[in-house]
Amino acid sequence: MDILLIIAVILILLLWFWAIWDVSRSRFENTYLKLAWLLAVLLFPVLGSIFYFQLKKNFTIKERKFKPDFSKAKPN
Repeated sequence: MDILLIIAVILILLLWFWAIWDVSRSRFENTYLKLAWLLAVLLFPVLGSIFYFQLKKNFTIKERKFKPDFSKAKPN
């Protein structure tokens, strides 16, 4: 029984850290949304993380598919 509890705690901590990392790396429509999600995840680790991952697509800006690399451009 102790091993199941340890595994559950490790999984919860991984979910929590992953949610914190994802909130900090995602681009939101509004900076207040980022702060609100970060507070929700920090104050309610399990429910906040689950709700964040379920609702994240409604509040984040999609990544650009075309990312040109101008650092390799030749100077004129």
